[in-house]
Amino acid sequence: MATFALVDVNSFYCSCERVFDVRLQDVPVVVLSNNDGCVIARTSEAKALGIKMGEPWFKVRDMAQRGGVKAYSSNYALYADMSQRCMTVLSQFASSVEVYSIDESFLALDGHDPARLASLGGEIRARVLQWTGLPVGVGIASTKTLAKFANHLAKKHPAFTPAGVCNLIDVPPARLDKLLAATSTEDIWGVGRRLSARLAAQGIEDALALRDAPADQIRTRYSVVLERTILEMRGVSCLALEEVMPDRKEIVVSRSFGRPVVELHELREAVASYATRASEKLRRQAGAAGGVSVFLHTNLFNDDPRYSASTAVQLVEPSADMRELVGAACAALQRLFRPGYRYAKAGVMLLDLAPAAIRQETLWSPSLSRDPAALMRAVDGINKRMGRGTLRTAAAGQRRAWSMRRQRLSPCYTTRWQDVPMARA
Repeated sequence: MATFALVDVNSFYCSCERVFDVRLQDVPVVVLSNNDGCVIARTSEAKALGIKMGEPWFKVRDMAQRGGVKAYSSNYALYADMSQRCMTVLSQFASSVEVYSIDESFLALDGHDPARLASLGGEIRARVLQWTGLPVGVGIASTKTLAKFANHLAKKHPAFTPAGVCNLIDVPPARLDKLLAATSTEDIWGVGRRLSARLAAQGIEDALALRDAPADQIRTRYSVVLERTILEMRGVSCLALEEVMPDRKEIVVSRSFGRPVVELHELREAVASYATRASEKLRRQAGAAGGVSVFLHTNLFNDDPRYSASTAVQLVEPSADMRELVGAACAALQRLFRPGYRYAKAGVMLLDLAPAAIRQETLWSPSLSRDPAALMRAVDGINKRMGRGTLRTAAAGQRRAWSMRRQRLSPCYTTRWQDVPMARA
């Protein structure tokens, strides 16, 4: 029988902040979105104060200050590195691991003694906590959908939260029915709020009713995806682990500006920076782009004059060369720019992605050097060792007054030498 575990870090962004600042233990902590706009992560203490996910920070700032809440800007470099460390630990417990998101992974536990699965979940929690400082919940079941549900119980249900582990394989069928009956369909992986409302209108108001619904009728009325969800809830494994993440079909890098931007040269710096970052992601998956799209718009929520536009530039041949992609993005921006507007956001999208190894070249290559791939490898290698942006195009600029606001940013404890914590006698 197939056996899956879903391991999920509790309040991941907030937990990363707590690892390096012991003063944050048992203190309400929130992490804010780009430009310190909205709450995107909360600890249980912050939830207890009534702070909701997605709530604008300016609306809850006073209440948060009264409640002693510590707020942080999103520190993506720290979070990505801590995620990698966590996944490395998890790979020691399973031959196959699917990194599902930055803070959760599916593990294949086939071959482990079924009688030891609960204790194995405890070992996973203990080692991740000891080696990374991150608290995790572990859900174990015979399918990925049930493992997701088990993880939900491990973090929410009083019977499982003390251990932080829920092994549904050991749960008697009658008790599993009660657990499902007490769970909204919205809390089942892949259902969501809108589909849950549609199901409720048909009399399917809880997870038990969904599991027991006629699968063929669900497929006809809704989708084959929901039918698979029902089969998975019945213990029929329909979803295998995806050990290799599929290459992206498109790559987008966009940011809201820290302040309104009105000058073309500042917009050019931003777009060049975004194209540079997109090219790094493209080379990481060994791909090449056939085109570059740029978009920009003004603030949609104030009284400024409105303007929104996008355009695309097709490349002569697919490329992952930072210089070509930045050049194409800047050319697209030149078409879009209109003076007299206060721009709030811009973005770059790489289109028509394909493996670089099988791209179709032209007789007269537009490459800017004899071996652009070698040059890009050198650039990526230096930036990896010395820090992102050490080598960049001149168009990306240096001052970057347009950069997003991150006034509450914590140090990059694990990725920048000058931010490494120091132990003092």
